[in-house]
Amino acid sequence: MSATGQAASRRRSRGVRGNETVAGWLFVAPMIAILGLFLLLPIGMALWVSLTGWDGQGSPFAAGVPFVGAANYTSLFLQEGLTREQFMISIRNNLYYVAVAVPAQTLLALGLALVVDQRWLRGRTFFRTAYYFPSVTSSVAISVVFLFLFANSGAVNALLAFLGIDGPAWFADPRGLVHLVLGGLGLADPDHPPAALADHGLFGLSWWEWLAGPSVAMTTIIMLVVWTTAGTFMLIFLAALQDVPPQLDEAALVDGATAWQRLRHVTLPMLRPALFLVVTLGLIGTWQVFDQIYVMSQGDPAGTTLTPAYLSYRTAFTDFEYGTGAAISFVLFLIIVTMTLLQRWIMRDRDVPAPRRRWWQVWRRSRS
Repeated sequence: MSATGQAASRRRSRGVRGNETVAGWLFVAPMIAILGLFLLLPIGMALWVSLTGWDGQGSPFAAGVPFVGAANYTSLFLQEGLTREQFMISIRNNLYYVAVAVPAQTLLALGLALVVDQRWLRGRTFFRTAYYFPSVTSSVAISVVFLFLFANSGAVNALLAFLGIDGPAWFADPRGLVHLVLGGLGLADPDHPPAALADHGLFGLSWWEWLAGPSVAMTTIIMLVVWTTAGTFMLIFLAALQDVPPQLDEAALVDGATAWQRLRHVTLPMLRPALFLVVTLGLIGTWQVFDQIYVMSQGDPAGTTLTPAYLSYRTAFTDFEYGTGAAISFVLFLIIVTMTLLQRWIMRDRDVPAPRRRWWQVWRRSRS
């Protein structure tokens, strides 16, 4: 082909590619506009509110709204007072909530998926539907049902009364499970904690308060959330199990591997992407828990069910401190991103690459 023909071909190719680029931008422009208008713009406005002392009156962009800079953020970590104390209590509660709920719902979902994936199980469709049904039911409706169950005259407290346990006082106990267990075993007195733990701490809370554990009320909410979310994660694991080639399991069976060995060395490695997705969704969901707290406890008893998401709502819409409420939301966002990146690093592929050859080894190999 001549030089003129090659130039013409390049111009035609450039023109086609240019048209594709323009067409592509035209197709995605409506979605970019929608995301910018209803997602990016509100985030930017909320970020501005977090830097002001806006009380909800008028516009946050009015000239009379005080600009406080990072004061709303420093009040959460550095300034002694009720704001930092409540925020740190909410962080402590949510840490225990995440530490219990994420492993529990992940293991339960994996176990249910392994059971309903068995070919010998009769009525698999029924069990899959039954396990998934709580996930599609309104969380508010389920929370109201749990309120009736755990009310003073509810079924749970009636059963506890039959067993000789004062249910209402038990669920209203503000102490954590760790303190209750240590006190029950006689290893520690919750009213007189060790001086080394009571006199030192972090961000305004003593180590004794940080190590309290979830309260009975928070544990009840954790049970509710695990029950309602395990069905969704079960479907994710079940879809991943459907993609595992049966030849791998058959080959391991021929080699004499036991059921546990096949699960550990064949099935679970194939479920790594699904496990990463489930843990990521679990972390995000547990750090954003709000509706169960709002319906069932609103932070009671004594703030042991208080979470950052609910504290942000209460600070902004009840106490009319919109700047502090927005700051709590952005701190919560950073916590979620950090935790997600951390668990991604922990669950990364640890396959060690082959060692690189030295330059003289490569040269000697080329000479031989």
